[in-house]
Amino acid sequence: MSSPNIDQVDVRGPRFAAWVTTAVIIAVLAVSAVSSVAAAVLLGLQGVVFAIGAVGGPRAHPYGRIFATFVAPRRGPVTEKEPVAPLKFAQFVGFLFAVVGTIAFAVGLDIVGLVATAFALVAAFLNAAFGICLGCQLYPLVARLRRVPSTA
Repeated sequence: MSSPNIDQVDVRGPRFAAWVTTAVIIAVLAVSAVSSVAAAVLLGLQGVVFAIGAVGGPRAHPYGRIFATFVAPRRGPVTEKEPVAPLKFAQFVGFLFAVVGTIAFAVGLDIVGLVATAFALVAAFLNAAFGICLGCQLYPLVARLRRVPSTA
């Protein structure tokens, strides 16, 4: 159980964002069959969205703002919350995949772009469809590795 002082958000917001992200990434893959440059631009825009979520969290995330403004008021009360820190980390991981994919598409390394985009798609879809946030699952491990042992 989480401590009450930890910043938390309605789980439906990040899942909504994951559905939108899934749609954008599918569009990137479809566009990449026609134009690597267009795929780079679209994936780059998604990368900006990931960066906003990584820095500002779910409440600042563009798709999260859409959820809060247009979707949440039409839904019932919040029944489940999740902590913000793992969600921010997950957005950072998405940002890394988007950067790799964008650069790869931009310089003509389409296979690398497709693989990076496919990884982002798998992660977004798992969260959207099944509520499995891969970045959130990795977060405790990374947080543990970041801790500096005390030298007392």
